[in-house]
Amino acid sequence: MAEQNVLIVVDMQNGVFASERRDRAGRVAQINRLIDQAGRVIFIQHAEGDMSEGSALWDLLPELHRPDDAISVTKTACDSFYRTGLEAVLNDLQATGFTVCGCATDYCVDTTIKVAASKGYAVTVASDAHTTGDRTHVTAKQLIAQHNEVWQELSVPGNPVTVKTTAQILADWQ
Repeated sequence: MAEQNVLIVVDMQNGVFASERRDRAGRVAQINRLIDQAGRVIFIQHAEGDMSEGSALWDLLPELHRPDDAISVTKTACDSFYRTGLEAVLNDLQATGFTVCGCATDYCVDTTIKVAASKGYAVTVASDAHTTGDRTHVTAKQLIAQHNEVWQELSVPGNPVTVKTTAQILADWQ
């Protein structure tokens, strides 16, 4: 039987948060709400440079909840599917879709969403459970709002990306 309410948490790691990220505490709180109600949780962890697999910088933020049956996938690119076992994990779970949250909105979260939608997965974005940092020409707050809008209007015929708040997602999961 297919697993329901699969949650993918992207790059919520010590090394990623070594740089300032918008509303860390608030975003972690929303992600923890999703983790606590998800059927299965998949943590995506980026490994690169000082964030080598198993290092303190590679580790998940200490305030994140970690279910005993959570799955961990290590990646080396912005795309969580690129040369990883994520697709095999989703196949094993018989998951045709998932909810996504995490960091960084404009890099790894965005790339993962777009690739997943192109692969045919039904993707729901937790609009208030992803974050990023300020960039040279735009604030994190603006980037988050812009990406929520872009994902909601993303053109993938027959497979639109859904953007909902954490509260809306949790209500759907009941």
